[in-house]
Amino acid sequence: MTSFDTSSPQLNVWRAMLALAVVFVMLATTGWTALRTHRESGELQASRDKWTHGSLHGLRLPDPEADPARLTRFFVSLSAQDRSRLAHRYPLAVGNMNGAPVSLRYQANHLALEQQRAVERERMHDSRLSAAGQQDAGRRMHRYESLLTPGRQILSFDPSGTGRISEVFGNLTTAQRISVVVPGVDTDLLTFQKTNRPYTAPVGMAKALYAAERTAAPKTRTAVIAWADYTSPDGLGVDAATGARAAEGSLRLNALLRALPGRAPVSMFCHSYGSVLCGVAAHDMPGRVADIAVAASPGMRVSRAADLDTTARVWAMRDATDWIQDVPYLELGGLGHGADPVASGFGARVLSARDAQGHAGYFTPGTDSLRNLADIGTGAYDSVTCAGESDMCRAGLGATATAQRA
Repeated sequence: MTSFDTSSPQLNVWRAMLALAVVFVMLATTGWTALRTHRESGELQASRDKWTHGSLHGLRLPDPEADPARLTRFFVSLSAQDRSRLAHRYPLAVGNMNGAPVSLRYQANHLALEQQRAVERERMHDSRLSAAGQQDAGRRMHRYESLLTPGRQILSFDPSGTGRISEVFGNLTTAQRISVVVPGVDTDLLTFQKTNRPYTAPVGMAKALYAAERTAAPKTRTAVIAWADYTSPDGLGVDAATGARAAEGSLRLNALLRALPGRAPVSMFCHSYGSVLCGVAAHDMPGRVADIAVAASPGMRVSRAADLDTTARVWAMRDATDWIQDVPYLELGGLGHGADPVASGFGARVLSARDAQGHAGYFTPGTDSLRNLADIGTGAYDSVTCAGESDMCRAGLGATATAQRA
């Protein structure tokens, strides 16, 4: 029996028993308190409240949660000086406002990061904090220093809790193809970028994908978003075994997708728990989302790709050394994430990832997994390598691929 064969009743019974055992272990080690919810940040909500009660030239400002198209029209009607004035008055509100011009969001988030850097610098020397608290403030201050490096394009930023953030590589406004990288567990402000094993963190993943896309299609203008703008599960506890975080994150993800500038096709690249989030979000994604590619997925909370209710092409890959293959692929009482996306009966287009080397190696430069992701991101579907040395994943895509690359 292969690892892709899910038809055996005995195997399903075994998986159900294993799932229950895993749940009991999680409960014993993390407790039901792990099932917590995220509250909007004090800083971000305060900035939005100030915006809501603010005005410009005696006129009230629009609802910050209004339809992105309406907010876009509002900002277009303003002078450059007025847009900059709003960014300085309400940096967090503008920096996280879907519908605000991308360049203005970058400016606003730069201002917000400068403010938060000053806050953390003071906390580093606050005698009321423990030594550990002062060290945490130092780590966050240095992270803000890095994010303030000239040329970085921060699309969203929320300093609350462990932090949420997203960054753009390339020109999002003029891109002909847009890719969005959605990471998995243990993603926060401090793990957004790593010096050691950089391609296991969102920034490294996105930078590697952006470079690979430019190599694959040098004449195609591309942009890649490292999207860590959701509260991910903390480790492999109960949160990681449920869809609660994915449900919360899916609302934020689709809000971003509906507000992206232009009409360029969008490809989603969802790793580990990020694939759970993409599965939950899929049915509500805008039509411009052309591809949903998952790697190292514990499931997408459906039994079949068709149940995602999306017009996007669904791709899946998993390296043979990835431990995720031993996770029970089922859903039981809200625990677990459904069928295995690389199983033959799921219906995804299964890609090769034979040299990804484990759970976190899919975006490593030089791997066939990254090359495949870059080919999808640039629309070169006829160049992808299918799993098992077959051509099944390319079935019916020849004409589409040629048209998109022409």
